[in-house]
Amino acid sequence: MSQSTRRSRHRQAGVGQLVAPTHGGLWRLSAAPPVELSARARARLAMLEWHRDHGHNVSLTARHFGWSRPTVYRWLDRYDPRHLGRLEDRSSRPARCRRPTWTSEQRLAVKRVREAHPRWGKAKLAVLLRREGTGLSVSMTGRILERLRHSGELTEPRPSRARARRHRPSRPHAVRMPRDYAVTDPGDLVGLDTMEIRLDGDSHPYKQFTARDLVSRWDTLELARSASAAAAVAILDAMAARMPFPLRAVQVDGGSEFMAGFEAECSARGIALFVLPPRSPKLNGHVERANGTHRREFWQVTAAEPDLDSLRPALLAWETCYNTVRPHQALGYLTPAEWLERRRSEDAEV
Repeated sequence: MSQSTRRSRHRQAGVGQLVAPTHGGLWRLSAAPPVELSARARARLAMLEWHRDHGHNVSLTARHFGWSRPTVYRWLDRYDPRHLGRLEDRSSRPARCRRPTWTSEQRLAVKRVREAHPRWGKAKLAVLLRREGTGLSVSMTGRILERLRHSGELTEPRPSRARARRHRPSRPHAVRMPRDYAVTDPGDLVGLDTMEIRLDGDSHPYKQFTARDLVSRWDTLELARSASAAAAVAILDAMAARMPFPLRAVQVDGGSEFMAGFEAECSARGIALFVLPPRSPKLNGHVERANGTHRREFWQVTAAEPDLDSLRPALLAWETCYNTVRPHQALGYLTPAEWLERRRSEDAEV
């Protein structure tokens, strides 16, 4: 029925002119006892009463309640003062439902293989059924499983409370960095990380240890054949010898090279050791950025022979260039050495 036809029918038959001003008054016209209406049905009844009290103007009612005009016309058509239950939501169940096309033998076969393998999905179960001679498609197997679950014939297994616990080594000295830890001066926090280096002509990879001061951008670099605790202790010695400021704290990831002997050495030297949460390289972004620079500006252009005795001096020369020659955009195009010297001059004036 079109809107114009319904509108003319409303005007001719007086539909929409409610019989009584209140819900109770409407019930007095019916011989049936009153029923409880849902909140949605009461809202529709209130809308119809408002519509009656404001001149039966569908456009005005639609704007007032934020509904469309067809919606207002629909509830005007469905309204019957003697059967207010017509204002309730109707079932959305299809008039014709799809009937099962599988046999009872196929249903029992699906139930049997699913109970034998409760964590396998419809695709795997369909393969097993085909091996047994029951040719069911994946989609039909899924529909049978859904019907079995809906009827209560098949229940999903409950997750086991048993969980595999990973062994976490004891960390007597390393902790998470406190939220209130202040990083204001050189040496307050030095990020430490490893980077794998593979060179042409050498099948065995190298490990570069990169230590970066987060304030001055001063880097200390060491090269080793493996990322061991002994090699990590060697970078502590290099930082103590080549960083022009005292070291207060080191931040590392959860790598095994930064445990055991390295942690004990930090404790013995009075250096705080902060460990990053798992899978959080963004929290060590300064060092990750430094590794990219060293890879691009040194390792991709170095002419040193691919052996440890040749690479170590070349890497040390690059470290000196990086700290004393290369301008850093983050430092206003000063080198870390120039930035430290300016910082000392400013502190001396104060």
